[in-house]
Amino acid sequence: MSSDERRRRGLLFVISSPSGAGKTSLSKRLLANHPDIVLSVSATTRKPRPGEVDGVDYFFLEEEDFKQRARDDYFYEWAKVHGNRYGTPREPVLKTLDEGRDVLLDIDWQGAQQLLLERDSDVVSVFILPPSMRELEARLKKRAQDTDEVIKQRLGGAWREITHWAEYEYVLVNEDFDKTAADLESILRAERIMRVRQPWLADFVRKLDPSRL
Repeated sequence: MSSDERRRRGLLFVISSPSGAGKTSLSKRLLANHPDIVLSVSATTRKPRPGEVDGVDYFFLEEEDFKQRARDDYFYEWAKVHGNRYGTPREPVLKTLDEGRDVLLDIDWQGAQQLLLERDSDVVSVFILPPSMRELEARLKKRAQDTDEVIKQRLGGAWREITHWAEYEYVLVNEDFDKTAADLESILRAERIMRVRQPWLADFVRKLDPSRL
């Protein structure tokens, strides 16, 4: 049996966390170590931050354009977060999965819920917790991207997001970045070799039947 015949199903590797808990940095580490994983580029109605590039970091859309695309079922999932809309374009994700490749999604709990309802067997969900709320506040302030008022709002939103931690298959506390990154790698490796993602196994096992010799 050739390697093409043993091609597994792609998986949707979903990472969620409150803002500042480390999911973006962890995602970048995972992508650096696994260039075969495709990062899904989300669409958003928020304005670009300094250095962000349209089509690379996000697809930046106007509010009405986003709403129309949502009505047209353009998004795999979408949600409103901190007053802005975020969504995952459907077609690029489906195409990648059909090719047997993995897709990494950096999304919030609302989007994760939608994916679990629609494609449960393809989704691997991981929630990243901060070691403490004080540490989360310190990280948000260190980024120097938001005002004190916005940081206060983000902390309130962080707790609301944290309350959904038990809806995820895996939960990691990001106290030591390298350890958390290694744990994330372990989850990916284990999920990739699950029986349900190896559709070629049934034919392979049948050929092991000694009566076929």
